[in-house]
Amino acid sequence: MNRLQANLCLLCVTLFWSSEVIIYSCIPEGVPAFATTCVTALIGAALLAAPFHRRVLDALRAGGVRLVLAGLGLAALNSSYNTLYLFGMKSLDVASSAFTLSMTVVVLPVVLLSMHRRVAARTWVSVALVLSGIVLALGKSAMVSANAPALGIIVGGCLLRAVMIVLLADIVKKHDPLVVTVLFEMFVVPLSLIGWFFEDPRLFAGLHLSRTLVSAWALYAYFIVAFATTLNTFSMRRVSATNATVIYSMEIVFSLAWGALLPGGIVERIAITPRIAIGAVLVVAGALAEIFNMGGKRKEAQA
Repeated sequence: MNRLQANLCLLCVTLFWSSEVIIYSCIPEGVPAFATTCVTALIGAALLAAPFHRRVLDALRAGGVRLVLAGLGLAALNSSYNTLYLFGMKSLDVASSAFTLSMTVVVLPVVLLSMHRRVAARTWVSVALVLSGIVLALGKSAMVSANAPALGIIVGGCLLRAVMIVLLADIVKKHDPLVVTVLFEMFVVPLSLIGWFFEDPRLFAGLHLSRTLVSAWALYAYFIVAFATTLNTFSMRRVSATNATVIYSMEIVFSLAWGALLPGGIVERIAITPRIAIGAVLVVAGALAEIFNMGGKRKEAQA
């Protein structure tokens, strides 16, 4: 897999991630978010571990404690920023949430600079284009309902997510991406189970298992947890953390498309105004600038 192919794979990953809102809309009200995370991570890890258990065991023998701690660290960061997102978004509308969540694209280069790592000039151009597009598309409506404490919580989540992306890019270049994915999902299970317990101590006893819920969990576990996460870790071997984050910003464009095209019963309908359309074009331009090199040559990712 070369850099261009890795970026195209990341684009597919982002498309799958943007469909989370569609799958979530099928989950009955009252089902804790931590329950969905716990169950789907368990199923996703099992789907990957079952056919590749020997590969996982061989990698664990070779990687030892460091590999296990890497998986645990990624899971802890993931659980932490998702929890912050969960509580922060409760006090914000859709526009404000989307605007703040997208700030990872700005936070991550700053995190890299604080770690004394170089950020390519092309990436700064991509970040500027993406940020301009996000502000143009969502900025006005987001600022109207701005809630300082909630925004602060989500920005904290963006910081943790940025750190996780940097660590993930480092880890998958040293270890088998498939094994990293399995360990990551396995550790997410107990961590999300703790959050689920605090949200509803009854756990599974408090759930009403319907066909709709089981189907939604199955789709989420396969497409989002197992497939998209694995594709993401393999792609991260060939790109930098900032490269990946710029591509992730395309999730806003896909989400806008879902809101414009799908029925209101599935997602919140969005009217595409000229301002939103121009903003989306800028985000796409920023992503394309990162996907394709200016000179047309394939380059390996930089740490």
